[in-house]
Amino acid sequence: MKSLRLKIVLSYIGTDFYGWQIQNKGRTVQGVLEEGLARMHKHSVRVVAAGRTDSGVHANGQVCHFDTELDIPEKKFKMAINSFIPNDISITSCVYVGGDFHARFSAKRRVYKYYFTDDLGYNIFNSQFCVLVKTLPEIEVLNACARNLEGIHDFTTFTCVGDKSKSRVREVYSAVIYREGNLMVFKIEGSAFLWKMVRSIVGTILKYSSMESGAAEFKKALESKDRTLAGTTAPAKGLFFHKVYY
Repeated sequence: MKSLRLKIVLSYIGTDFYGWQIQNKGRTVQGVLEEGLARMHKHSVRVVAAGRTDSGVHANGQVCHFDTELDIPEKKFKMAINSFIPNDISITSCVYVGGDFHARFSAKRRVYKYYFTDDLGYNIFNSQFCVLVKTLPEIEVLNACARNLEGIHDFTTFTCVGDKSKSRVREVYSAVIYREGNLMVFKIEGSAFLWKMVRSIVGTILKYSSMESGAAEFKKALESKDRTLAGTTAPAKGLFFHKVYY
């Protein structure tokens, strides 16, 4: 039977997941999704994602692909998958693609967003998805730090222990902080990211933006490739895997 390749975009609330990738124990997004697809197909189905998210990290634009022998209209396929998975995951789009499409290796750019706020914007409705910062620096100061990230850099400063990347050089196309209602959003777009890199960047921006010469000190920390100069890694719950460009 002919095999077809399906590209899906999905959202998920990461709170109750031990990240994307299947592990020996613990509930994962990949595990739950593959279990649902296995029930639907009556056999195991392997899913490949554009990027792995850590425990507690959310997504509203994760992209995956898998191969299927089921020839179902795209709209109905989306509805069918959603009926086999729990309600903290949702397939938002579903489209057939060529066999050369690869969710990870075909990706050109990835976008993450990190949400934080002060006491005025923190409430029970967004507390699961943003981080409380008691004192928010001026947005101009935050952006002065963020602009240093743009371009090609060695991001060793923002690498967590255990990262197995052969190279820590990445290209960041844009990094900006802006207001969205009562929330502050850090949006970063790049070719790819190291393990916990975005959360480490957020913690470091918040560390240095409170200093008088914060932007200059942040730049020194970046260029030093010294992990001890980074700030505390920001909590997972504020981070969203937002979008993938192909």
